[in-house]
Amino acid sequence: MADSPTPQKETKVSPSVPSLVRAPLRGEVKRRGVLLAGWAIFSAGMAGMVGVMGRFMFPNVLYEPPQEFKAGLPLEYAVDAVDMRYKASHGVWIVREASGFYVLSTVCTHLGCTPNWLTADEKFKCPCHGSGFIKSGINVEGPAPRPLERYKVTFAEDGQLLIDKNVKFQSEKGQWTWPGAFLDFVG
Repeated sequence: MADSPTPQKETKVSPSVPSLVRAPLRGEVKRRGVLLAGWAIFSAGMAGMVGVMGRFMFPNVLYEPPQEFKAGLPLEYAVDAVDMRYKASHGVWIVREASGFYVLSTVCTHLGCTPNWLTADEKFKCPCHGSGFIKSGINVEGPAPRPLERYKVTFAEDGQLLIDKNVKFQSEKGQWTWPGAFLDFVG
């Protein structure tokens, strides 16, 4: 004889007995989900605040070359020439005349581009808008409103040229005649 499955009794729950646990309806949010979402938002906000505070504790540091530097001995420079060895590293041209030195800024006074020294034309020419400056730094063509700025040049204790970019001299203010705008040297 084959074993026949034993019929199980069905229990019926009467509709009058309230159910203690019910399944959520479609589209209904569980309380646990709301609580988890709230904690996630709170945690993200706190992490953002910690990040902001950490950024505040480590401010930006600008790494740039020193504003005061030695530029070698005076006899290393050719007379009546523009020396460009510090153009890229420090943003200056050192000009030697028969009577001494002056140091020009490599920043065009029009919009801040970097002019190029054209040896054949004996002038600085800005590639951005065509401003031209003669060897002394005076503007002679283009939209540049004023001459190039000069930086302070003196002798260091060891006899080298000492350039100080913290001190600027502007021609239109009559500062090119001040001490430091031109270094007398005959040698």
